[in-house]
Amino acid sequence: MAEEKVFRNYDAPDVSVAVREHYRKMRKNQTVDYVQRMHRKYLKFDKPLDLWEAMRHLNSLIDVSDPDLDLPNVQHLIQSAEAIRADGRPDWMQLTGLIHDLGKVMFLWGSDEDGTSQAEQWGMVGDVFVVGCALPDSCVYPEFNALNPDMQDPRYNTPLGIYEAGCGIDNVDLAWGHDEYLYQVLNNHSTNTLPEEAMVMIRYHSFYPWHSGGAYTELLGEKDKAYLEIIRDFNQYDLYTKSQKVYDLEDVIDYYRPIAEKYLGTGPIYW
Repeated sequence: MAEEKVFRNYDAPDVSVAVREHYRKMRKNQTVDYVQRMHRKYLKFDKPLDLWEAMRHLNSLIDVSDPDLDLPNVQHLIQSAEAIRADGRPDWMQLTGLIHDLGKVMFLWGSDEDGTSQAEQWGMVGDVFVVGCALPDSCVYPEFNALNPDMQDPRYNTPLGIYEAGCGIDNVDLAWGHDEYLYQVLNNHSTNTLPEEAMVMIRYHSFYPWHSGGAYTELLGEKDKAYLEIIRDFNQYDLYTKSQKVYDLEDVIDYYRPIAEKYLGTGPIYW
């Protein structure tokens, strides 16, 4: 019997030094101030880019934070979408699988300094956490939590930090990355009719310390139990479909184009 593949084993001997270094930089640099600056810098929605053009750009990006896959990121998107399609799930969910990492096109106008470039990805990819409150041990490599300057600030280093108990995860600031970026871009996209479930999948799929680690119970609100079910449903396609199978984007566009036009319209998306 073939050995079952283990995903997200960050302590495995073959996990690259680059993965660990990525998370060290992410934990050190992703502060309240940094996240607020990235919101101001990147959420201007002034860069028109066609959906398929954006997808093609992900042929040029390998996610350095991923211990499981070293293929261009567009391959992971197609793998996720095709698995959702094979299971007969709704067309909007197939499209969500296809685009859920598309916020990584940030690297086109990113910078090393911000951690949003091909060389420095700590502001773009990886498991996210809440900024403005204590970092939980369910973060990848929790030993790096102490490097975050906010953890020395009494405003930010308690379980609630700057938030109110039960405020809900829609009302906290997460570490800056591709999830929040794509969520905000699509939220601003006037012809976006994706259902709320799709937007939840897009916004929170990298929020592992919560949806897989069980952290932030003090912050959770009424909606978050339903959100958790949505994310865990999506996670089986985001995580467990990773393989070395390679697709050609041009071979699947004809199937997904009408679905994309149904939910996103035909014009460019403003990034």
